Amino acid sequence: MDMQKRPRRIRGNETVRRMVRETRVDKASLIYPMFVMEGLQGKEEISAMPGQYRYGMDSMNRKIETLLNKGVSSIMLFGIPQHKDACGSSAYDSQGIIQQAVAEIKSHFPEMYVITDVCMCEYTSHGHCGMLKGDYVDNDTTLELLAKTALSHVEAGADMVAPSDMMDGRIAGIRNVLDAHGYVETPIMSYAVKYASSFYGPFREAAGSAPSFGDRKSYQMDFHNVKEGLKEAQLDVEEGADIIMVKPALSYLDVIHRVSEEVNLPVAAYSVSGEYSMVKAAGKLGYIDEEKIICEMAVSTYRAGADIYLTYFAEELAGFMDEGRIG
Repeated sequence: MDMQKRPRRIRGNETVRRMVRETRVDKASLIYPMFVMEGLQGKEEISAMPGQYRYGMDSMNRKIETLLNKGVSSIMLFGIPQHKDACGSSAYDSQGIIQQAVAEIKSHFPEMYVITDVCMCEYTSHGHCGMLKGDYVDNDTTLELLAKTALSHVEAGADMVAPSDMMDGRIAGIRNVLDAHGYVETPIMSYAVKYASSFYGPFREAAGSAPSFGDRKSYQMDFHNVKEGLKEAQLDVEEGADIIMVKPALSYLDVIHRVSEEVNLPVAAYSVSGEYSMVKAAGKLGYIDEEKIICEMAVSTYRAGADIYLTYFAEELAGFMDEGRIG
């Protein structure tokens, strides 16, 4: 048979396959989401996320050291406070759990790049992402508290802030306050395209952030929509965001791709708690090869257009890169 074009020629062995690989990943693009809990000694496993923990201040540093040794040099911090109230005052308390954790990490591990989640849901007694007016989250009143929270994180030493609340105008509000206080070089990673997703279930157990009534569909996005996500991303670019995030990742690869084509900024994708827990559950039951699935999920996200990958599997992926199983 006379065939001049044979695609299999460049699949013959691992060396040539890696040579021509279209999608490449590296450890520098990984961000590990991490929960720190006020008043906790040691660590406690999150039942809905086997292998993930809430960390006390004492155990947090040991985990940071482990991550750095594996080559994971960026984390996203989520705080779990002891005190919650209607206005989420622990979120912007200078002695709050995130503020203390950031200062502690930076004093021992200045090389760790610390990104903080900026939201109110873990800190409010009602579990919603902002101030309430009746049963409705009041957008404009919330903006002031979000900016105040972001500023307190940066003052504690955070390298980057990441607002996840989905209030209109919060990027401009945070940018203006940071700039006014001299933090013009601090980047903002915007949860710009954040869907109202059922994939967040295990996270809400982990952070104790489930709303006490209703849902978040009046501020998080309808998962039927793509154009709306592009609008959200473009608005945040105009307001001064430095990185645009799509959340969740696995069921939104088309959105990641569209956003990566539309915006001239780095695109992050968050592989959320539900994605993690499904893989762990199926792996435990022997239904899948867990390690291969972790790699395939990650590559699919980068292939779709993500430049940055937030994942609870960051440590494992770093190890797989060392082994040459992904990269």
